Amino acid sequence: MTRELKGWHVAAMFCFGFGIIISVNLTLAFNAVATFPGLEVGNSYVASQQFEAKRTAQEALGWQATAAYDGATIEVRLTDAQLGPADVTKIDVTVGRTTHVAADVSPELVFDGTAWRAPMALDAGHWLVRLTAMSEDGTLFEHRIPLLVKG
Repeated sequence: MTRELKGWHVAAMFCFGFGIIISVNLTLAFNAVATFPGLEVGNSYVASQQFEAKRTAQEALGWQATAAYDGATIEVRLTDAQLGPADVTKIDVTVGRTTHVAADVSPELVFDGTAWRAPMALDAGHWLVRLTAMSEDGTLFEHRIPLLVKG
């Protein structure tokens, strides 16, 4: 027995197909907006006016930053141009996912003479360590360090 393809069949397939596409697009758009952490700066023009001076001052410090995670402890290392521990007067670290701020944590770091460490529990995946440190002369050092936690 052969079935005949009628106009309403084609219209139903058309509506069903585009209904799936539209619902997936709306779901993705809603999740993108719901997890968007917000703006980096309030006014990008004003921030751009100070960018070059801040970058030059930060590069003059000669500091390098690294981060590591051993399954229980996060370690942030700041070294100076001679590869010794940098002279830091203040340090703030935020560890979070790269795509949203819901899992952001600011651990209490303790300096052990070579690195800043704090106990943490991180799930497997990609994390971002946002580091802000102040040198003895008041120069601000800002750095983002991608961190992969293997599961």
